[in-house]
Amino acid sequence: MLLQLNNIFKWVKSGGNRIFLLKDLDLSVNEGEFISVMGPSGSGKTTLLNIIGMLDDFNEGEYKFLNESVHNLKEKHRANLYKEYIGFVFQAYHLIDELTVYENIETPLLYKNYKSSERKAMVADMLDRFNIVGKKDLFPAQLSGGQQQLVGVARALVSNPKLILADEPTGNLNSKQGEEIMEIFKQLNKDGVTIIQVTHSERNAAYGSRVIHLLDGRNSNN
Repeated sequence: MLLQLNNIFKWVKSGGNRIFLLKDLDLSVNEGEFISVMGPSGSGKTTLLNIIGMLDDFNEGEYKFLNESVHNLKEKHRANLYKEYIGFVFQAYHLIDELTVYENIETPLLYKNYKSSERKAMVADMLDRFNIVGKKDLFPAQLSGGQQQLVGVARALVSNPKLILADEPTGNLNSKQGEEIMEIFKQLNKDGVTIIQVTHSERNAAYGSRVIHLLDGRNSNN
């Protein structure tokens, strides 16, 4: 078992009322699964991804990652787990404006103890895989939305994460680019990487081995 969420509640307070983002949610994910999370806007999909990715806390319940209780871990230990195992593909890219494409992709590797020559080879491999070698010295602002998204995906994959969390990974791509990304995910999944993607696209969801439908912060599959 890679991760397990039990009875997760997440709420925000508004004028003395609790607005539930997630409500009594259960989810178990085995290593090597490819899961698609679907549901209407506001159903809690991105919140769920952020909690799994340890970017967001929850109010009640239990989250175990590799049999460790995430909510009981010290911040530093949690950050190490996250950097070691998880790659995040955001729809909004979150690229660093002041860094070139090359430097953006290299960023996750700086947190790990790779030698400079290893980093160079790993980044070169990603630039090659995504056909963006010619863009390596450009800054995000000089790229189209689709190219920025490709850089975001390359950055998420460069450190060979065990778990990829993707929030609408093809949201800003044309259909050909979108298909390329999904094919890369499919191949990574074949190689043993666990993938959890949030998507509105039935086509993208079909790449997964399991679809989870969220409604009002609950897993409506149960």
